[in-house]
Amino acid sequence: MSIARLIVDNLRHARGWSSDEKLLVLNVDDYGNVRLASARARAELEARITGFGGYMDCFDALETREDLEALFEVLEGVRDCAGEPAVMTAYALSANPDFERIRAERVYSYEPLPTTFARCAAQAPAAYEGAWSLWRDGERAGIFRPQFHGREHVNVALIETKLAQGHADLEANLALESMAGLSGVEEMPGVGFTHAFGGDNPNQLDRQREILRDGVKLFESVFGFTSKTFTPPAQKLPRALVNDLRPMGILTLDRPFIQRPAHGRFPRLPRLSFPTAPQKWQPGCIVRTVSFEPGQGSYSDPIGHALRQIEQAFRWRKPAVVSSHRVNFAGHIDPENRRKGLRALEELLHRIVATWPDVRFIGADDLAQTMLGKGHEAP
Repeated sequence: MSIARLIVDNLRHARGWSSDEKLLVLNVDDYGNVRLASARARAELEARITGFGGYMDCFDALETREDLEALFEVLEGVRDCAGEPAVMTAYALSANPDFERIRAERVYSYEPLPTTFARCAAQAPAAYEGAWSLWRDGERAGIFRPQFHGREHVNVALIETKLAQGHADLEANLALESMAGLSGVEEMPGVGFTHAFGGDNPNQLDRQREILRDGVKLFESVFGFTSKTFTPPAQKLPRALVNDLRPMGILTLDRPFIQRPAHGRFPRLPRLSFPTAPQKWQPGCIVRTVSFEPGQGSYSDPIGHALRQIEQAFRWRKPAVVSSHRVNFAGHIDPENRRKGLRALEELLHRIVATWPDVRFIGADDLAQTMLGKGHEAP
């Protein structure tokens, strides 16, 4: 390991909220999001979109019943010092594009998450029949904890622009009920199609604020509770929207240590994030300090890399907040992708409890409440 890497790895723990307990938080983004509808959709998009590719565009899909069954088996199969199973914080979308209505009316529309699962169950019952019910079973068991990840995982203004201009890549996706491999538009430099709150155009702020508020309300309607944490799609969120979160009931903003700007016309320097407790009018900050992406090949030994980062967090008396994505455990496009990811997750969890027998598994919502403090129960 280089000296520079060592400095950065330790700097992330040098400030902020700490705990005498060894707390392990597993935060996984993108649950509920529609990316690829099927293997056939992937093959057709590869043929129709020049340069189509990348791990997420090629392997990510709405979680199936089998995905959830296999995931829950792994989580239930390991116990912490209190005898509790592993917990996954499933950062989830509350809606997806309504493909049928967009095709018919040529305007952007969305469908609530339960409607997405019902539609997919009708179209592909072998994969999705019972998946939504199983999701809710995981919630009740306390091992699958949804928290807010945005209304949808697309930039609505960018999709509307592409729709008005008749971009071929969007038309191909709409026909296949997918959202993958889309290019940007000249009108929104630096904004990718997954950056729901990307960009620095002040004219878009009111629209983004409306989407944020609508998404939070829809999350409450779908799940029956207020999300205590929020991590924005692609980790892009204009500063002007941060102070809107506490009045919505959100205690903490979940960020990476190095926070990239929301993209836009003007370059900005990255900012560093440290864990902080929520304030009355301002959200606290949960900082992801451990990277675990076994499917993406970023590290030759993703389990060893994650364990080293966990050790650093515990040494500095910080919670070990693991960052991952659903695609690592998704098998609708390729079942081997799911098997590979879950084997790695299972090994990681067992090695954690073997190395730190006093570890506790908690959700990001529990961490947010803990950071707020006893006697300050969030509504």
